[in-house]
Amino acid sequence: MPATSESSSSSRSCSISGIHSRRSRAPPGSRRRRPPGRTRSPRSRPSTASPNSVEESMRRLSAGLLCLVWAACARKADLVISGGMVWTGLSTGAPRPGNVAVAGGKILAIEDDAGIARYVGPHTERIRANGGLVMPGFTDGHTHFVDGGFQLASVDLRNAATPAEFVRRIKQYAATLRPGEWILGGDWDHTLWPGQPLPRHEWIDSVTPDNPVFVNRLDGHEALANAAALRAAGVTKDTPTPPGGEILRDSRTGEPLGIFKDRALDVIGRAMPEPSPERRDSALARALAYAASLGVTATAHMSASWADLASYRRLDRAGRLTLRAALYLPLDDWRTVADSVRRAGASDPWLKIGGLKGFMDGSAGSRTAYFFEPYSDSAGYRGLLQHPEADMRRWIGNADSAGLQIAVHAIGDRANAILLSIYDSVTQVHGPRDRRFRIEHAQHLRPEDIPSFGRLGVIASMQPYHAIDDGRWVERRIGPVRIKTTYAFRTLFDTGARLAFGSDWTVAPLDPILGVYAAVTRRTLDGKNPGGWIPEQKISVGEALRAYTSGNAYATFDEATRGTLAPGYDADVVVLDRNLFAMAPDSLDQARVRYTIAGGKVVYRR
Repeated sequence: MPATSESSSSSRSCSISGIHSRRSRAPPGSRRRRPPGRTRSPRSRPSTASPNSVEESMRRLSAGLLCLVWAACARKADLVISGGMVWTGLSTGAPRPGNVAVAGGKILAIEDDAGIARYVGPHTERIRANGGLVMPGFTDGHTHFVDGGFQLASVDLRNAATPAEFVRRIKQYAATLRPGEWILGGDWDHTLWPGQPLPRHEWIDSVTPDNPVFVNRLDGHEALANAAALRAAGVTKDTPTPPGGEILRDSRTGEPLGIFKDRALDVIGRAMPEPSPERRDSALARALAYAASLGVTATAHMSASWADLASYRRLDRAGRLTLRAALYLPLDDWRTVADSVRRAGASDPWLKIGGLKGFMDGSAGSRTAYFFEPYSDSAGYRGLLQHPEADMRRWIGNADSAGLQIAVHAIGDRANAILLSIYDSVTQVHGPRDRRFRIEHAQHLRPEDIPSFGRLGVIASMQPYHAIDDGRWVERRIGPVRIKTTYAFRTLFDTGARLAFGSDWTVAPLDPILGVYAAVTRRTLDGKNPGGWIPEQKISVGEALRAYTSGNAYATFDEATRGTLAPGYDADVVVLDRNLFAMAPDSLDQARVRYTIAGGKVVYRR
């Protein structure tokens, strides 16, 4: 193999199989390794005309021979995945048979059976994919990751199908606690119950006399407090309702019923004890293990707290992170975030401050998403903004001036339209730069607003599972016209928007395979839409996978290091037990993860 000349340094190097690795910061505790496919050579004099042409020729010949010898001893892989259908993520097309070699935490090569042999050494670990899909690790573009870890150890109310079952599960869980311990999480869904009544604190007071309870609806935008929690927070009928929130009250007495929505959640939240660092670290560790079992190798952790960031940093220093995390901290704390990024830098290979997360409105399930027209089942009511529009414009403008990425929750069509307008005006005032504004959820859009995503370069950070869940009931909320551009995956793609898919865990299951199934089939959870709910908004398997891989890498400014399988990229890989591209769409949810590899290490195997 001939030597190549680098004119900038007049040095010579050689490459193997055309693999050129990017330099990247090594994970904590590891040594920087020489990039695959490159070898250093001594500096030589510039190649200028010389009477001693024989000496120059010999020098060239020696360099060439050195490269040939080095090539014959090509770097051996730490890990080789063979016998799979490899989908690199570079396009939405189908995968091809192939093998993946990994070394030093990076992709070393992607080769056919003959080509991969040179990378296999005596210490190379072998994984046989047996025809399953080999693809970039899934990135979940929107989680509440540490909260998910806490929920894994808390009461599970998600599929409690009746009020009686709801009460029974809380009673059973309370029996395992000491007096005074809070019961949190839950993720209940009253739309499963006959008549869909919201719970009241009287339902659970008698079974939780000694334990404050504050269990949230699965969308996280309303929660039920029991009498003990109301006492702990000092809530009475005279407690004012905060702007951007709602406290449900008895229509006769004015006494709180126990339901708190959006900004009113803080009324109870202020009374809740902060978990110890040890408990938070344990929750994060649980979440990491669970994510690895589902093939998730990176996440954007939304609405993270400073305590969450400290927990990630502790596990990062201990070498215990098994996924890459970008944390988005509160928008109204933009100044502190900007100072922190300036002082400490934004990232290392496993952890970074991604930017800021804000809220425009609430959710359709809690009737707090903000619409232009009233809810179809609530005359005259349009939802609510969590913050005045003027505050949002000021915070977003200031954060953008500080160079921070901004991600804002918007669900109702009016909330999305206002946010797009804010992003547009900030861009015009501050001038062009690579901002990558994000709208989290972007669920209900007016047709005329959809092209603005592509025009403004706004990322639509969406959660496909919400579509097949909400599709059971949302038409009753907003009517048959507005649902036509609800979860408008196809139209957003076709108008040039970039999509980044996630789960919103714990609001929805973390499993990205369920998200792919939802985006491709749009079959609602009640089984009433076998052909797909709003079927014209379906997308292909390849499009859904790109939104879960390279789309998310782009959304966090990481497209140069992860999101695809290519030499020099981070070796974050998932091996499935079957090829999603060859499956019937309605069976996609049956696929399972066999191996998860993060940074070149196997972190899960089944």
